[in-house]
Amino acid sequence: MLESNSVYGGYACMPYLHDFKSVDIKDSWSRSRNVEELYFVTATFSNECKPYFTSHANHYLLAKFKDSEKISKEVEQHKQKKPSFVFNIQDDLFEREINNDTNFISVYYLEYGESDEDFGEVANVVAKRDKVGKAGIGQMDLYSSEIPKFTFPYKDHIVVLEVSSDKSHQSVNKYCERTRREVCRKGITMSNFVSLSVLEKLK
Repeated sequence: MLESNSVYGGYACMPYLHDFKSVDIKDSWSRSRNVEELYFVTATFSNECKPYFTSHANHYLLAKFKDSEKISKEVEQHKQKKPSFVFNIQDDLFEREINNDTNFISVYYLEYGESDEDFGEVANVVAKRDKVGKAGIGQMDLYSSEIPKFTFPYKDHIVVLEVSSDKSHQSVNKYCERTRREVCRKGITMSNFVSLSVLEKLK
């Protein structure tokens, strides 16, 4: 879906293990002009994805970046046994002004190579969800010092939603699940990859 030499904005999700690499990348991203926003988050992986990422962490640094090439080099230099994820957003499906700060990032994958018409349907559903500030579609790159046993087959069909709400993370997660089911009712198979609950905004 994406050419490897293309530069996109997106999200980098790196394990925060309270070690030198974690602290070093946090300090670097806090100063970086390439990183627009930086969060400390809790990750909840779907049961379908856990077999592919058995060594995943619970806490991550989440950086919203402008330039995928720069962020990918940094993640490569700091890769660990537990996997890091870079979600390159190729197309923005939807964006609106939201009064509340982002407190939840929900990542999905489409199980088939959907058409532009299907992407339009996803955008139409998301546009009706007033707590979704931004939605994009793109591709995922995986970084780990340990080669995964299984290759995740849907990395080229990733959908990312930014959600803003003053409700609890559990409530927002249910809201996102209702959004996902609404997309599925359109005949598009969209499955949950990981839910990222914002614990603290670092930048």
